[in-house]
Amino acid sequence: MKNIRNKIKALAILVLPLILFTVSSCDDDLVDHSFDQDNELSLSVSQQDILLEEIFFNSTVSLNWSSGTNQNTGSAIKYTLQMDLASGDFSAPIATFLSDVQNTYSYDITYGNLNQILLDYGSNTNETYDLKARVVADVLDTSVQDQIALADFSVTTFKPVTEHLYIVGDATPNGWNIGSATELEASNNTRGVFVYEGPLSLGNFKFAVNQDGCWCQDFYTKDPTDDSKMVYNEGGSGDDLQWTIDAELGPDEAYKVTADLLHLTIQIEIVETASNTPPFPNLWIVGDASESGWNIDSPEVFVQSSADPFIFSYEGQLNPGNFKIFAGPLGDWCGEWYRPFNDNETLTNGSVDQNSGCDLDNKWIVTDATKGRYKIILNTQNNTIQFKPISLYLIGDGGPNGWNIANPTAMQYVNGEYVFTGPLGADNPTGEFKISKFVGNWCDGDWINAATANQSINNTSFIYTVGCDGPDNKWKLQSGQAGNYEIRVNLTTETMTITAQ
Repeated sequence: MKNIRNKIKALAILVLPLILFTVSSCDDDLVDHSFDQDNELSLSVSQQDILLEEIFFNSTVSLNWSSGTNQNTGSAIKYTLQMDLASGDFSAPIATFLSDVQNTYSYDITYGNLNQILLDYGSNTNETYDLKARVVADVLDTSVQDQIALADFSVTTFKPVTEHLYIVGDATPNGWNIGSATELEASNNTRGVFVYEGPLSLGNFKFAVNQDGCWCQDFYTKDPTDDSKMVYNEGGSGDDLQWTIDAELGPDEAYKVTADLLHLTIQIEIVETASNTPPFPNLWIVGDASESGWNIDSPEVFVQSSADPFIFSYEGQLNPGNFKIFAGPLGDWCGEWYRPFNDNETLTNGSVDQNSGCDLDNKWIVTDATKGRYKIILNTQNNTIQFKPISLYLIGDGGPNGWNIANPTAMQYVNGEYVFTGPLGADNPTGEFKISKFVGNWCDGDWINAATANQSINNTSFIYTVGCDGPDNKWKLQSGQAGNYEIRVNLTTETMTITAQ
């Protein structure tokens, strides 16, 4: 028996460590130690003294940090990355780049974005600031304390170049009228590069950064030692040197001006104009017969056709007197013009003369017999002009002639207003109507429509539509409203009255 007890005791001694080992292994399986981290949190900046320059706008500054420790708890760690002044305490940081992110150990910021962050904060341009970055490691296990790492660095800011650039001068389409200065097109590929392509007359020009009327704004002017270089005149300071255009171009040529604000260079080229580019971007009517009078600083403008950029149109009242058509630059009486071939030419459709200067100054004439509202259409591709007297017509089953677009009811032109006097709703007491500027087919011209669908005749608000593009709103008679009415339309003041008679 004694031998048996000894054997059992020996067996127990062998089995017990095995049981304890098994229990211990099961406890270890409850924690994923692959997430154990036990590094000291540290933060570094790729550059200590950072000179920001716009020419390196897309260069980057890198901030990198170690994982920190979760004290072998297997818990995730979230990181917050901020920037502040070296003297700050991060209670109101300049920027928070990242907040509560996991599995991230670096952050890149471009020179341009870093510069803008500092300027938005209120920093001055071209000054050096001592800064610090801070990364905070927050372990999701609340038993582990947050860790913080800091890194010091300095940054020198720059003044960004303008996002808009305008060409101004008596050589440009709008002359020295800075409020209407022509904007250059910004390059999609190269920061700080702007391009103007179009006509330039004999004269001078420079570049403005906005259209403000103050000539004390920032300008780019000619370098006194090199015509191909520019000088940045902040606040209008410095020598006001300008580039000069001394050669007129042919009808199929244009100037291309490329301004590089980062390298302060300018290139002036002569290029062939594309077949779909009109010779002038804007046209204006000038003369005592027109609403502009003899004002070449801010005359009434023609509208360029979206379908055909060579076609420009103007609609307005023409009174007894003379007029001609101005192509710019604004303010220059001896600039570019469209004029008739003979002085005091009547309003006759046909060819038109395009010329510049003050020597040959032919004009069209408007008499008492021809005065009225007109639509003038000028085709700058073949140099032809049309004068179309404006007539208005009432059309719809609420009017006398129904929906007969080939023979609508004409309104009378009386002292600058279009007048209809007659019955509404005679054939249909709840009929509709609208007003056309043409006779013919439905999509052939311009319309005056009610501002809303099924609009009451007590509401005289209206809109203009073209062809069949709509919306096809109409005025609608209500029950009991049929009767005789006077309708007056003033296209100059854009007002309408509908009065029961």
